[in-house]
Amino acid sequence: MKFTLSWLREHLDTTASTTELVEAMTMAGLEVEHVADPATKLAAFTVAKIVEAVQHPNADRLRVCQVDTVDGRKEIVCGAPNARAGLTTIYAPIGAYVPGLGVTLVEKPVRGVVSNGMLCSASELEAASESDGIMDLPDDLAVGTPAATALGLEAVIDFEVTPNRPDWLGVVGIARDLAAAGLGTLKDIAVAPVPGTFPNPIAIKLPVPEACPAFSGRLIRGVKNGPSPAWLAQRLTSIGLRSINTLVDITNLITYDRARPLHVYDAAKLTGGFVEARMGRDGEEVAALDGKTYAVTPDICVIADASGAIGLGGVMGGESTGCSETTTDVFLESAWFDPILTAQTGRSTGINSDAQYRFARTVDPQSLVPGLELATKLILELCGGEASEVTLAGEAPTPPTAMTFDHTYVKRLSGLDIGDARIDEILTKLGFAVAGDQVTPPSWRRDVEGKADLVEEVARIQGYDALPATPLPELAPAAGGVLTARQGRVRVARRAMAARGYAETITWSFTARATAKLFGGGDAKLVVTNPIASDLDCMRPSILPNLIEAAGRNARRGFPDLAAFEIGPLYRGDVPQDQMTVLAALVAPHPPRRWDGAKSDPLFDLKADLMAILEEIGAPNLQVVQGSTSDWWHPGRSARLQLGPKTVVAEFGELHPRVLKALDVDGPLVAFELNLDAIPEGKRKSTKTRPALDISTLMPLSRDFAFVVGSEVAAGDLVRPILAADKALIADARVFDVYSGPGVPEGSKSVAVEVLVQPRDKTLTEPEIEALSARIVAAAEKTVGAKLRS
Repeated sequence: MKFTLSWLREHLDTTASTTELVEAMTMAGLEVEHVADPATKLAAFTVAKIVEAVQHPNADRLRVCQVDTVDGRKEIVCGAPNARAGLTTIYAPIGAYVPGLGVTLVEKPVRGVVSNGMLCSASELEAASESDGIMDLPDDLAVGTPAATALGLEAVIDFEVTPNRPDWLGVVGIARDLAAAGLGTLKDIAVAPVPGTFPNPIAIKLPVPEACPAFSGRLIRGVKNGPSPAWLAQRLTSIGLRSINTLVDITNLITYDRARPLHVYDAAKLTGGFVEARMGRDGEEVAALDGKTYAVTPDICVIADASGAIGLGGVMGGESTGCSETTTDVFLESAWFDPILTAQTGRSTGINSDAQYRFARTVDPQSLVPGLELATKLILELCGGEASEVTLAGEAPTPPTAMTFDHTYVKRLSGLDIGDARIDEILTKLGFAVAGDQVTPPSWRRDVEGKADLVEEVARIQGYDALPATPLPELAPAAGGVLTARQGRVRVARRAMAARGYAETITWSFTARATAKLFGGGDAKLVVTNPIASDLDCMRPSILPNLIEAAGRNARRGFPDLAAFEIGPLYRGDVPQDQMTVLAALVAPHPPRRWDGAKSDPLFDLKADLMAILEEIGAPNLQVVQGSTSDWWHPGRSARLQLGPKTVVAEFGELHPRVLKALDVDGPLVAFELNLDAIPEGKRKSTKTRPALDISTLMPLSRDFAFVVGSEVAAGDLVRPILAADKALIADARVFDVYSGPGVPEGSKSVAVEVLVQPRDKTLTEPEIEALSARIVAAAEKTVGAKLRS
């Protein structure tokens, strides 16, 4: 909704500035979205007078003007055909940004003559869409007058109208709320009836009162239509509306001024001597005023005469009865249409007209005749003519009824203690009828349904800043348990797995006894006496069977790619109480086929995920041992992580084809099982934030070493002493080759390791690098007996 300050002052006696107005609107609950103030945009432009205009010596179409400006007399080159001595116009100094041209003025010669500014046209100031020359203003304007003042431009205020306040869709509604808020005094907005001089010859029919319960109209004959007067056209164009002609502009003015949509028909184009508001019929079409034709259905309310549908009720009129400059007799309509039906018509047709927007939010039903009378008054004043008597068909919806309101409820609900007199004053200024403890909402406030709504109105106008700031009473913190180290580790592990792309599953703690035997279980003591299903008769010795079966189900349904995990208990002791908490994960790798035949090994990706989870939960360094202790793993493609020589913390690798065949699932599948209970507690410090990232500004360097070690030595056992040789400088060590054969003694192997060195405070010299290399070789030899390969 847009309006200007001068328009508001037609209904509100106030001296408030635009800034004060916007602040008062915000405090009263009207959400201002934007204020377009031309005075700010045109601050550099002022009124000037041309004293002399002579022909440019080097150009036939240019004139050199001596101009009196706010900066003194200036010589300005101008190409406008109407540049002449004595002309009052608008001056732009050097450095000013001209909005219509999109340029900033600079001092430069024009055909050899320096122009010290610019004389502007209306289009260059974006005050008109086009212009033939520079502006020609009244001579009584003083030099230096701001351009916005000289052109009569003023700020346009745009604010958001909430669906429950359709009265704000008219300037009168805004003025009423601001008057109640103390910004000024509301002027008399009553409309005096215009007496009719002859009976209305056009009948009004309402065969479907649930769609249009009330319809008023009158005929005005002998009008003279044409362009609107300047004040009317300016008022509409200031808020972005296009001036069409006087009759149409009057209805648009009242739509925005009183939130009362109206429509005018060329009476000579109506057939049958009547209009009716009825439902549409199959096959009907309406050629609307927007130039489009809309198909009508039985769910749409239309305005019709003897020829058929001539408009969409409450939405848009039709071309067939539109007014033009040749119109002499008009039928003026003021009706009330059902809000829900109007909203549905707007959605089905895609029309969001000013009328549809207001009727869909409920127009004041008591404004039918006053809106008609106001339009009649303006038409007679601007277009002449003679008005008939008013015809009112149907009945408008009944106004809201009185409600009992205890004034003390204001303090109980809001905390405001302002007295009964002030409460009555606010409600009365807002249009409520107050009689003791009985309060009746006005017809335009159908959103007020209870006493809480009345309190909200009082608090809104009194000012939300007046609400007492009373802190809530302190409450004792609710008793809550503290997570144990194991519970905290489970929470961290769950989030880390999800972050790495795994989907969490929650499955039964039971499985079939035959399946349990595949995974080292199936003991008679762990068989359930009264199972919930025949195939869930044994406590599970591993979570992997459930994940494998889930992968099979997904594959059979067309989703073979699966990465899932579960955290839960498993049972491998003699009694159900002998259980452990395990994190199990499974990946069913089915990557897309590649044209180059390249393949990735998902086993190493799975190992990386396992190592990342161990780091997240604060596990100590673990020893990687090739092979597993369980026979459901592939013997050549599995390993285990140990804490010391006996404690197995995790097993990972590819699942044995024999197990997959028994469970009727296609492989390969890779998985790991991590015993969370086997990880020592208290090894990870609890911190809420990560430490600051420490990145060296120096370039890293790498050195390759080839060590000869016994064939039984694991690569990880060689890497650990290398990393420990100098923790400050060595950032990483990675095995990139293992060789055994000619050149390597029997029973030994050559392991090639790339060591990444990251200097911290200075670039390393060659002797320092050699010293570091010597420490690396010594550490490898001392720990695993490695010899540098010659």
